[in-house]
Amino acid sequence: KKENEITISDINLKNLPKNFGIDRALCCISALKIVNNPYKKNLLIADFGTTLSLTKIDAEGKLIGGQLIPGFLTQLKSMAENTKNLNLPNNLIIPTNNFQLITSKAMLKGVSNSLLGAIKLSFDSNNDILIVCGGDSELMGGNLNRSLGKVRIEPNLVMLGMIISQKNKSQLSNI
Repeated sequence: KKENEITISDINLKNLPKNFGIDRALCCISALKIVNNPYKKNLLIADFGTTLSLTKIDAEGKLIGGQLIPGFLTQLKSMAENTKNLNLPNNLIIPTNNFQLITSKAMLKGVSNSLLGAIKLSFDSNNDILIVCGGDSELMGGNLNRSLGKVRIEPNLVMLGMIISQKNKSQLSNI
């Protein structure tokens, strides 16, 4: 129903461009709501979906900016479709060793490292809290925990944002 549609104009964030993805905006409002942030750190949200979207907001809900990177399966599919003799791995278990002899495992480790590397370059543990969400968040969250320390894994952050937004809309319409 049209009246249930959530748009960017329904999202109460500062510095939000009109063309900003609604999924990213919903992640931001959810993170602000659920993360205990007594030191007023920035929130870095890593949404592991078709695209890895990195979005940083400050503790007051002002958008700092973001990055978009091909996601885990998107990178694997791209290699399989565009490189002769590479096939999509059957098993999506990320090896622990950085260097692999089996091609499919080398693909998995390389894609994992590319995504983790982008996050490591973007995350400042002194000033940021890292929240991961999305379809591949549990697959990648463990590796992030091992390399960066405490990471908050919230696979359904977008859905929570939808609930929060709908509650806010209904409260506003009752005024």
